[in-house]
Amino acid sequence: MNKIILITGASSGFGALTARALSDAGHTVYASMRQTGGSGAPHVAEAAAYAAEHGVDLRAIELDVLSQESADAAVAAIIAEHGRIDVIVHNAGHMVLGPTEAFTPEEIAHVYDVNVLGTQRVNRAALPHLRARGHGLLVWNSSSSARGGTPPYLGPYFAAKAAMDSLAVGYAAELARFGIETSIVVPGAFTSGTNHFAHAGHPADKETAGAYEEHYAGLLDQVGQRLAALAPPDADVSEVAEEIVRIVDLPHGKRPFRVHIDPADDGAEVVNAVGDRIRAEFYRRIGMEDLLSPR
Repeated sequence: MNKIILITGASSGFGALTARALSDAGHTVYASMRQTGGSGAPHVAEAAAYAAEHGVDLRAIELDVLSQESADAAVAAIIAEHGRIDVIVHNAGHMVLGPTEAFTPEEIAHVYDVNVLGTQRVNRAALPHLRARGHGLLVWNSSSSARGGTPPYLGPYFAAKAAMDSLAVGYAAELARFGIETSIVVPGAFTSGTNHFAHAGHPADKETAGAYEEHYAGLLDQVGQRLAALAPPDADVSEVAEEIVRIVDLPHGKRPFRVHIDPADDGAEVVNAVGDRIRAEFYRRIGMEDLLSPR
């Protein structure tokens, strides 16, 4: 069945790959991005070219997750066109690199704004429509960094992804009785195939960052190199998009709560398995087992 799908942060990386894969699977996909009439225009053109070449329904749409007004407008435009949204893919994110102390509170707040509050803005725009229909799916692109091995100099990003993951877990139970399903996708450290590292932010406090360099000289480069060395040579970032397509195409009520795509195997799958099991056991203990799956 053709589904109407909105993906955030779909100008490049996981988002663009997922948008293309879902459209290839026969769905109507809105690849959202910022500044479609400005710096994002080349990505709009790329989406249009892909749609024309492959004969798929892939559309770029303006959506800045930092703006509630922008999220509301994007959702309203999709509803006006189709009368519904079936799937939201929370993908938008921003990575920062550097010693945690060197980031100002305002810089860390911005990381949370994109990675965590951005999902809340989109949910507040879209969920009233999904709840009214009593049906839908939220796919959250989390990160193995929320629970697995966490190398240094990525602290603010890891903390934000962990917060987003916790928000997804909380939402899952609260939306179950509305018939809205949750799947959390956990990619590992793909060091190629996305622009996460290339587009990462760095701390404004160069003096503090320099003090760390005295004791951790070259650490930033070492982290990237050693993460890359952990992954097998055939690790393919498109596996994340393919897994999201699989999840979307599964029957309602049969989708996994959480899946991992982690070629480096940093241990997140082991830790999450324990946490998710404890969550399920607790809901059974308090007599709310129905919240573990959508109505």
